[in-house]
Amino acid sequence: MAEQQTYNVAIVGATGAVGQKIKQILEDKKFPVNQLKLLSSARSAGKEETFNGETIIVEEAAPESFEGVDIALFSAGGSISKQLAPEAVKRGAVVVDNTSAFRMNEDVPLVVPEVNPEDIAKHQGIIANPNCSTIQMVAALKPIKDAFGIGKIIVSTYQAVSGAGNAAVEELYEQSKEYLDGNEVKAEILPVKGDKKHFPIAFNALPQIDVFEDNGFTFEEMKMINETKKIMHDEALNVAATCVRLPFATSHAESVYIEVDQEGLNVKDIWKTLKSADGIVLQDNPQEQEYPTPQSAEGKEEVFVGRVRKDLDNPKGFHLWVVSDNLLKGAAWNTVQIAQTLVKSDGFKK
Repeated sequence: MAEQQTYNVAIVGATGAVGQKIKQILEDKKFPVNQLKLLSSARSAGKEETFNGETIIVEEAAPESFEGVDIALFSAGGSISKQLAPEAVKRGAVVVDNTSAFRMNEDVPLVVPEVNPEDIAKHQGIIANPNCSTIQMVAALKPIKDAFGIGKIIVSTYQAVSGAGNAAVEELYEQSKEYLDGNEVKAEILPVKGDKKHFPIAFNALPQIDVFEDNGFTFEEMKMINETKKIMHDEALNVAATCVRLPFATSHAESVYIEVDQEGLNVKDIWKTLKSADGIVLQDNPQEQEYPTPQSAEGKEEVFVGRVRKDLDNPKGFHLWVVSDNLLKGAAWNTVQIAQTLVKSDGFKK
């Protein structure tokens, strides 16, 4: 029996929330790692991490860090990806990037493995991981689109604070404590660290994720709109999004309205399609109050769908409730799935 090929893998942003999840998944899934490099900012360099029982020292990420690396998994922010991903490719690595830096580049595939794995073969060295909110929505909608066609999507998101990073989660906890103690609640991070104003997230809802564009939509909303069209290979698809941050730590939830092309469908037709879809778990029994929640989805790899209803006015309209762990399927797990697909298809271009 032939010995399994192994790969030199680098994780960029290894000490962050998503980087830690990626490392754990590589170990749990027994990804064929020969050597693992853990790369970070200078601030985190020198830390000790374990992988497969071995101690690894975190190194500061630099262009030369990617010498001999086959697969580089990036999750350290868009500016770092723009700076170092081309350097990794130049040295022979295939990059899977978990930021928005390259998602809309024409020559960069934007991939959810259950939806468009064939696009991986088109890579020129970089493969982009979509936005967390986009991933769970297209995973739920692609099987419906394939079966019945979809012409319109309207989505409202209910997004976890961890999507803004570990510091935002700590701020949520601190604000909650201060609020309950009757003290002044200070806000320094949300809705956007670099924006002019900050508002408390504890016991609140913030209808802003990322900065506002000139058209009145936020960058997060435009990500969902543009990425969905690219992943679905359908520029004519009508997509609108409203993205809201809510005060819980993990898992994004979405209320999704779709208009299908085919006439005469009912809820059971949608159920049947979702039940046979890869990576989807249908939890939809209103009589027993069975539906997914952010808490029930936390720590799980799948995308959960419930509350499927036919619209009362439009015979082609349906409503769905979609929930998934934003750090797993929305980030780390999808990243590793791309790497797994790359390895299985031998999609390396030397």
